[in-house]
Amino acid sequence: MNLFEQMAEATIKGDKEQCAALARVALDEGVDPVQAIQEGYTKGMHVVGDRFAVLECFLAEVMLSANAVSAAMEVLRPSLLERPGHGSQGTIILGTIQGDVHEIGKNIVKIMLQADGFTVHDLGYDVPVRRFVEQAEELDADIIGASSLLTTTMTYQPDLINLLGELGLRDKYRVMIGGAPVTAEWAAEIGADGYGENATKAVEVARSLMQEKRGGEVS
Repeated sequence: MNLFEQMAEATIKGDKEQCAALARVALDEGVDPVQAIQEGYTKGMHVVGDRFAVLECFLAEVMLSANAVSAAMEVLRPSLLERPGHGSQGTIILGTIQGDVHEIGKNIVKIMLQADGFTVHDLGYDVPVRRFVEQAEELDADIIGASSLLTTTMTYQPDLINLLGELGLRDKYRVMIGGAPVTAEWAAEIGADGYGENATKAVEVARSLMQEKRGGEVS
C-alpha cells in the first residue's frame, strides 16, 4: 500500500492521528501537499461520502473522517501557504449553504485558494442564502462560492443566483458552486458561472472567472 493509499485508508477509518502522521511523512519525503490532498485524503472522503449516500455508514462516521482530514490539513497548511502565489487574485466569499453542516471540502478549497493568492472570507456552514449576498456587498467581493454535500441542500444554490437577480446584482458577482453531489450539468442548469469538481479545479475556475471579470490577464 503506497502513501496515498494509506492516507485514503486512514481517512476512511477516521483515524485522526494516523492522517496527521501520514501528512508529516509526506512533507518529510517532499511530496507535493496538493497531490497528497487530492490523491490521498480526498479519495478517502469520496469513499466515505459514497457509503453515506447509500446508508452504509452514519453521519457520525462521516464526521470522524472529516475531523481526521482536518488534522492532516493542519499539518499541510503551512506548506500550502508557502507555495508561490500569483499576486492579488481577487476576493471570494465562501461557505456551505444553508441546511448543510459539512465543510471539510470547503475548507480544503479555502486553503488552496489562499495559497494561490486569493483573499477568502469563510462564512462557515449552514449559511443562509441572503448572508452570502450581504457579505459579498459588505466586503466588495468578486466571487461567491457556495458548496453543498447533500442533494437536499443543493436546491438552495439556485436560490442564491435568483436572489442576486432579484436584487439587481447578478452581473456584479461570479458564482461558483461545488460539493459531492454537484455536477457541471447542475451548474449549467441553474446558471452558475463556475463549478469545481475538486479543490484544484476550483482554483483553476476561480482564476478563469477573475480573468473574465477583469477582461484580461490575471496577475
